[in-house]
Amino acid sequence: MLKPFRIPALFILLIIGACSPQTASPPPDATEAAITEIPPQTTPLTPTPQPNGDYKSLGPNVEDFPEGYNPLTGQPAIDPSLLDIPALLISISHFPATARPQAGLSFAPYVFEFSITEGATRFLTTFYGEYPEPEIPVKGNCEIRTGAFTQTGLILGNQIWLDANGDGIQSTGERGVGGICVNLYDAAGNPLQQTTTDSNGFYGFNVVAGHYIVQVIKPGWLDFTESNVGDEKADSDADPLSGRMEADVSSSLLFLDAGLVPSSEVTPPPDPLAVMPLAQVGPVRSGRLLYGHVSAFFQDSCLIYAFASAEVLEQIPQCSFVTHEVQGGGYMLGLERMRAIAEDNARKTHSDFNYASNLYMDEPPAGGVPASQVDVYIAYLNQSGWTYDPLYQAWLRYVDTSEEELAGVLHPEVERLTGRQLHFENLIVVFAEHEVVTLTNLNIHLEQGNHEPAMLFRDGRMYEIKWSTKSGEYEKKTGLRRPIQFLNLDGSPAALKPGHTWVLIVTPFSPVTEKSPGVWEVRFYPPEGSK
Repeated sequence: MLKPFRIPALFILLIIGACSPQTASPPPDATEAAITEIPPQTTPLTPTPQPNGDYKSLGPNVEDFPEGYNPLTGQPAIDPSLLDIPALLISISHFPATARPQAGLSFAPYVFEFSITEGATRFLTTFYGEYPEPEIPVKGNCEIRTGAFTQTGLILGNQIWLDANGDGIQSTGERGVGGICVNLYDAAGNPLQQTTTDSNGFYGFNVVAGHYIVQVIKPGWLDFTESNVGDEKADSDADPLSGRMEADVSSSLLFLDAGLVPSSEVTPPPDPLAVMPLAQVGPVRSGRLLYGHVSAFFQDSCLIYAFASAEVLEQIPQCSFVTHEVQGGGYMLGLERMRAIAEDNARKTHSDFNYASNLYMDEPPAGGVPASQVDVYIAYLNQSGWTYDPLYQAWLRYVDTSEEELAGVLHPEVERLTGRQLHFENLIVVFAEHEVVTLTNLNIHLEQGNHEPAMLFRDGRMYEIKWSTKSGEYEKKTGLRRPIQFLNLDGSPAALKPGHTWVLIVTPFSPVTEKSPGVWEVRFYPPEGSK
């Protein structure tokens, strides 16, 4: 039986040292942010309601996406010119455990996780519309909150983010600021709660209906960006002088956010522990037969892997190899070389590739059943899990250490390039036929013309859907392929949430069960004859 999430002792100490979303006491190192009665405000706090600039529905066809939008995320591309460069598919290791944390997973619109036998899984990452970049995240001077937010009432909150271009709008790619203290007051200015932002800049409070004041306590080396510039879900709401925001709460309110910019007068104190991560993606490991099927539905894509066994090598594309040396789980691919490979592949390919195949909608579709946690049991020493965080409106990823004495003990999985916790908006469990080629080699049948059941987890709910690689009108007319489609049971497009998607591929007889209300377990059953 899969063990529930158990937190290692060190992680428990970190949690105890940080402010939880419900605590009313300040962090020990944030004396300047101690929550007291709020001082008078001389300017009006309540902003004029701003229009919402979000697109509600995008896809599934290319003409359904505005110019500059990535059809693999349903979001604006950070650099629209990169949409003209075909996808890079990179084989990334999950075993041995020294491969973790991996570099690049959080930048991939799609990550495919699948069995490589012997209880191990591997990732095939799809990079398109954005290149990974190393980062030393900007941080505040309070403790960084850890763990998923637990909803017990109406939620008031959102994200504190770094406004890199200073336009007052949180653009795609502008990331959160961890370790910012946030205070909550009632309408009269009486202190109620205090919390801090997590590694991705999210904060939240559980409240009842009423009028509230939220104050963001910025460090001296950051300033607030311009407020209320015109897009309610993307602009900054914090008063540039005080960092305060007001809100009438009658239902959960998740767009009370604040943008920060570096101060022109104060520089942050040096952090002796801050080290820029190496500009690399990986670790990169050997190819698998599945890669041939996936690369076929990403037209003109370039597949990068560390060679392969003879029976695999002759059946999968050979765009670019890396060395097969095993260093910490595999070879690390430099980002400069990654860019060069992508650009070289773009010069060599000339077909009009089309990656638009799925529907994206902000609002969750009707139906489904509650899902707050998804536990994944591949093997005793390969367990992972996903917890739905209502602040992110996405799934936080947790993994084990593959150590015998810690089997089933999960900890937050972070991105090696940034140190931030991994989160994906969509988690999809795909059921597919697994053919045993050798004891340690499987052919997972996602080739053209197939379709099988699937399960979509988004917005804290589970939906029964199906996947399809069958040819539609576009494929029949052009002779080209489009990426795997996700459909409702009636054949209409299933609505994915705009953002990134993690696809877990299991055998058709692998059970997915609800172990307790909202808590689901995926238990992988390997095909007979595999190792």
